[in-house]
Amino acid sequence: MSLTHQPGAIAGLERFAAPTEFSESPLSQAFRQPVLLGLFLPIQAGGWSASTLPRSTDWRFDYNRDLVLHAEHLAFDLVFALSQWLPKGGYGGVFDGNALDSFMTTAALTAVTSRIMLISTIHVLYGPLHPLHLAKYAATLDHISGGRWGINVVTGHRAVEHEMFGSQRIEHDRRYELAAEFLEVVQRLWADTENWSFKGESPWKLDGAFVSPKPRFGRPVLVNATGSDAGIEFAARYSDIVFITSPSGSSFASAIEALPAHAARVKQAARRVGREVRTLLNPMVISRETERETWDYHDAIVDHLDADPHASYNRFDSDAHAWRGRVGHDAPKRRAIGGNIEVIGTPEQVVEQFVQLKRAGIDGLQLSFFDFKPDLKFFGDRILPLMKQAGLRL
Repeated sequence: MSLTHQPGAIAGLERFAAPTEFSESPLSQAFRQPVLLGLFLPIQAGGWSASTLPRSTDWRFDYNRDLVLHAEHLAFDLVFALSQWLPKGGYGGVFDGNALDSFMTTAALTAVTSRIMLISTIHVLYGPLHPLHLAKYAATLDHISGGRWGINVVTGHRAVEHEMFGSQRIEHDRRYELAAEFLEVVQRLWADTENWSFKGESPWKLDGAFVSPKPRFGRPVLVNATGSDAGIEFAARYSDIVFITSPSGSSFASAIEALPAHAARVKQAARRVGREVRTLLNPMVISRETERETWDYHDAIVDHLDADPHASYNRFDSDAHAWRGRVGHDAPKRRAIGGNIEVIGTPEQVVEQFVQLKRAGIDGLQLSFFDFKPDLKFFGDRILPLMKQAGLRL
C-alpha cells in the first residue's frame, strides 16, 4: 500500500493507540500521581548553572546513572536530559561542550533501572535519521524497558546545530510540519501489522517497510518542549506530556502570574482535537533548612558567576519562542542560577511554591539542582515527605 501525504497533515490519529489507553502502562501509573515528579539530568558540562562555585555535578555517565538510581529509589516518575550538537567549546565557560548524547544515555539506563520512565531527547530533523530507524530503535527500547522509554521530540532551534549537519536551519513553523509527518510515519510503523509503503513531499520514503516487535502499550511515551503557536498545536496532537516554560521569566513571582493562562492554553489546544495532555515545568530548586542557609547558598552560586561572557545557553542564534523576552537587568544572576523558574526557600517554602504551581495548572515538576547529588539527597530527605503531606505525591 502507498500513501500520498502532505507534510504536516493530521489524519487518522484515532488509529494510533497511546500508552494512556492501557491501565497497566508505566505512563498511566505515573498519571495517577497528583503531581508528576521528574529529574532533569545534567549530562552536559556545567549542568544548568553558569557558576564556578565548587560542586559535584558531572556530565559523565556514572554520575548520571547514580542520580537516576537515587531518583528511582525516591519513586520519581521520569528523567530526561537535553540534546545538543555544538562546535568546539560549547556554550563557553563551564558549558565547555562536554556532553553525553541523550538518546544513548537513556537507552543505556533501560538496562539498569526497573521502574522509572526514561525519556530520550531526539532531534528528528537532523542528518540522516529516518522514521524507520527511529521506529525500530524505539520499539526495541520499549521492550527492553517494559514500556518505560519515550521520546522528547525536538526540531532544532539553533542554526549552528543544523549547520553542523551540513544544512540550513528550517523555518520555524515548517519544522513542525515536517516533524508531524515524521511522527505520523513512525506511529504507522508501530501500528501496522503488514508491510507499508509511503511517499510524501518530505525526504522520507518507505517501500514495504515493517517494524517488529510492536511497542507494548500502543507506542512509547511522547514529550514535546514548546511555547510557540505551531509547537503547541503539534504537542496538542501528538504528545502525552508538554514541557513548558514560564512566558514571563524565571522569577517565581512573575511566573506564577503568567503560568495559569499559558498552561490552560496548552491544555485547551489538546482538548480541541479530543486529547488530554499534562504540563511539565523545570524548577531550579535551591533549599536548605533555614532561610539564612538557603540564601547564603543562593548568593554563593551567584557570586561565582562564570567570568566568561559566553557562558550561556543563549550564545548561539536561536528562534525558539519559549525563551523570548527572558533577558533583563538581572540576566547575569539568572545565568548563574539557571533553570526554567527558580524555587528558593526552606523545605516548607519550597513545597508551598509547588502547591502554587499545581494550582496554576502545572501537572509535573522536572527538577534541576545546582549540586545534584547532595541537593537530590536533601530533596528526598526533607522536601519529598512534605510534598506527600501536602497531597502532591501519593
